[in-house]
Amino acid sequence: MKAIVLHKTGDSGNLQLEEVADPVPGPQEVVVRLRAAALNHRDVWIRRGQYAGIKLPAILGSDGAGEVSELGEGCDSALFGKQVLIYPALNWGQNPRVFGHEFRILGMPDWGTYAERICIPAENLYPIPTGYSYEEAASFPLAALTAYRALVSRIQLQKGETVLITGIGGGVSQFALQIATALGATAYVTSGSDLKLERALQNGAAGGANYGSPDWAGKILEMTGGVGTDVVIDSVGGSTFDQVIDLVKPGGRIVTYGSTSGPTPQLQVRRVFWKQLDILGSTMGMPEEFSRVLRLFQNTGTHPILDQTFPLQEAASAHQRMEKAEQFGKIVLRID
Repeated sequence: MKAIVLHKTGDSGNLQLEEVADPVPGPQEVVVRLRAAALNHRDVWIRRGQYAGIKLPAILGSDGAGEVSELGEGCDSALFGKQVLIYPALNWGQNPRVFGHEFRILGMPDWGTYAERICIPAENLYPIPTGYSYEEAASFPLAALTAYRALVSRIQLQKGETVLITGIGGGVSQFALQIATALGATAYVTSGSDLKLERALQNGAAGGANYGSPDWAGKILEMTGGVGTDVVIDSVGGSTFDQVIDLVKPGGRIVTYGSTSGPTPQLQVRRVFWKQLDILGSTMGMPEEFSRVLRLFQNTGTHPILDQTFPLQEAASAHQRMEKAEQFGKIVLRID
């Protein structure tokens, strides 16, 4: 089969289209003939060498959709030919609060979805929601799951609450906007791009501020009537996190799932306990949560937001677009 293989870390030119051996399913495993795969920032960090525990060579990609083309021993024969998307991780474990030590995300060390085929446990397969294209289905798993666990399982966002979503250009933040509005919350967003802020308003945000403005936090505070939001979901970290603490209401909740702007400066703990804040961390999610977020999108008729689709052999160009932060929506690889 053809696959994009990473042999050494560095620039996007290290993503090479190669012929590799076809996967062979073991007991309770299937082979999926992939039709689309989506990019995540995790792929870029691995390619750059900025991710823990890198093992090469690797086929990147956590998200994929296609048809079941081979069945391993013990698999239900009814699975053959099914159109499926893939739960993007292995071995969450038994504790719903945190994954176990054998937990792994697809796309390194296990070979991922930048390929024509992938071998995966049958239990990782989920039906593609009605009306979804392969590209939409492939864009869904990691980002939607991360957003759902953060907002619903961890923060327990309620109808009528207000939420600030930082960095609306990212895939998780866009799913967070869709989930928040589907649950009846009012969402405000930040971005370094006025165009992305406008797109967010078109997709359900009540307001937004450009963090390039020195008074972006003041603008968000003004939009909320001077009281701030009940909830913040943050992927930015850095100095933004300090301002987030000012923007959340007393007794509010903050959930963080990333730190794209680097380490957070020294935090004055007094501001946390005086406002009686809950600060929670969140990463990925369990298969049960994946089922629930799929059902939410299916029941509300919500579709993922797509940015641009590239053929598999142009994975390097897709990475370059993500690194430039040009996208609004998910970047997808089409696998013909």
